[in-house]
Amino acid sequence: MNKKSLFSFVVTIVALVALIVAPAAAQDRVVITWFVGLGTGTNDQQIAAQNAVVEAFNASQDAITLEITLAASNAVAPDTLSTLIAGNTPPDLVGPVGFTGSNAFSGQWLDLQPLVDSSGYDLGQYPESLTALYQSSEGLLGIPFAVFPSLMFYNADLFDEAGLNYPPAEFGAPYIMEDGTEAVWDYNTLAEIAQILTVDANGNDASMEGFDPSAVEQFGFNQQWGSMRADLSVFGGANFYDAATGEVTIPDYWRANAEWTRAGLWDTHFIPTATYESSQLFTPSAFASGRVAMARVPLWYTCCLGEFGGTWDIAVVPSYEGESYAPTDADTFRIMKSTEHPEEAFTVLSYLLGESALDLLTVYGGFPARADLQESFVAALSERYPTVQNWGIVPPSLERAAVPNHEYDFPSYNRGQARFADFRTLLYGDTGATIDLEAELDRLEAELQGIVDEAG
Repeated sequence: MNKKSLFSFVVTIVALVALIVAPAAAQDRVVITWFVGLGTGTNDQQIAAQNAVVEAFNASQDAITLEITLAASNAVAPDTLSTLIAGNTPPDLVGPVGFTGSNAFSGQWLDLQPLVDSSGYDLGQYPESLTALYQSSEGLLGIPFAVFPSLMFYNADLFDEAGLNYPPAEFGAPYIMEDGTEAVWDYNTLAEIAQILTVDANGNDASMEGFDPSAVEQFGFNQQWGSMRADLSVFGGANFYDAATGEVTIPDYWRANAEWTRAGLWDTHFIPTATYESSQLFTPSAFASGRVAMARVPLWYTCCLGEFGGTWDIAVVPSYEGESYAPTDADTFRIMKSTEHPEEAFTVLSYLLGESALDLLTVYGGFPARADLQESFVAALSERYPTVQNWGIVPPSLERAAVPNHEYDFPSYNRGQARFADFRTLLYGDTGATIDLEAELDRLEAELQGIVDEAG
């Protein structure tokens, strides 16, 4: 064999060895599966961004292969994940997912605290109030990622028309009344100005003697798309279920909120009842219709204001007994307790929360829990909504997240949530005008107790 033939033979052997060794080397990587769909993440733009993240992560190191599994839609995702679990092929990582989606798989999430400790992961980059949302009796079940604090959206045009000053854009700042006097920006002050901003078909506002509550065309305030627990939590988050004792207690400040809401619905009429909420008056949605002066709603509502033609801005939520509470929706990624590779799964989680965070947050529409990413995110919102001047209130609102979260887990979660929803229906429906509120709250408490007792 001449030298040229020998060289060709050696090159061929090396190539064949490479083909044999390369798959073996690839197989040495730990495979981590990422399930998407239990929250957001299934539209085309999001899928493309997530696939790009997977590709970038796999190219960044040679120890882990990240694979993504997509549910067909959010609606079928719980069944899809249940099927994977039942078939003994659960994913390692799930997300983005909120508390309600996570609670459907209660008891199956890994405590991240040991991995945080062993890796030296810096939880200090997040507000303590946000990290506290993921603390439970099972440990640290998540790390803050996308957050949506409650804010006071207000229609500046309606305030101008009524000759009223705007709500404050700083916690602790007073509200300036029509006569120039200062008032504490609390829920009593909100109720007072909301009555002036509630107007009937004859042009009378709810503070006037001739006001007609059956013909309201503009309301002063609503808790838009609120769940009952979120609405109650504007007066403070509550551990209404004590896991140590198994006892359910509706706290006094939640009872006070229910009474404040009942009065606004049926006595002073500045909150829309269920009849108004479901009417054509609020099209495409209550605040976006231009017929609500103030709405307590999470930041994610910026998704859905495209048809609003007026001038609006955001203010801080009012206080209750000297403290302000902003019920906060939150999405993150969770590791399943069943994973065979917790360290590698945590490496992927750290990447999603780290290098790829801004790319994912942009397509998810989530406000960054990390302070270093917030300026870029706000710049994009400012370009989209040029009338809004007060984006600076978002970070301090996060610091006032109501703890525990209004979606925290408890036994027989779905049944319990349905019972809270039934109470809201009772309060906002026609029955709300005449119910014995304290008796109904006692009944709510007793029936929730029965639900958790039955769950064991």
